[in-house]
Amino acid sequence: MKIYTRKGDDGSTELLFGGKVLKSESRTEAYGAVDTAIAAVGFARATSQETLTKEMLLRVQHDLFTVATELAAAPNMYDQLLEHFSPVTAEMVARLETWIDDTLTEVDLPSSFIVPGASAGSAAIDLARTMVRDAERRVVALDKVEPLTNKELLRYVNRLSDLLFALARLEDKDLPNEITTGKMRRDA
Repeated sequence: MKIYTRKGDDGSTELLFGGKVLKSESRTEAYGAVDTAIAAVGFARATSQETLTKEMLLRVQHDLFTVATELAAAPNMYDQLLEHFSPVTAEMVARLETWIDDTLTEVDLPSSFIVPGASAGSAAIDLARTMVRDAERRVVALDKVEPLTNKELLRYVNRLSDLLFALARLEDKDLPNEITTGKMRRDA
């Protein structure tokens, strides 16, 4: 089986359940950014030192596939999507909120800005966080052009970046603030 079809050589792509759009349209930009976020979360999972973080990130990757699937179907195909796939739900958002709250009970946040890169694990999670934020901006842009049928999708990606912030801090919980904030002496 070949992995190339040549169907997209003209700059178009097919949506889930039919329809052809340009690869540069808001919908493909949105689910493409989610695809990037899925890979970034995978890199973060691979570099994390925390077992529970790895488990959460794997679950997040699966959830992001759900997000991308919803985005890859045109609004007029939403009923057909629901026949074959589960949508993003309020329970998924609530799970993220619980994980955020639980994670933040384990860390002391510094009172100054955190400079990403205190460890490989936190740097990868912070990178994933910024890619999720990029995906969120693209989902918001899509929502302005073609209102989302399921608003939980936007809530999910918004909350996910908060979880990733918390998990990056958990990754560095044993490091001194001078390292996590990149604090420099003024006379250096």
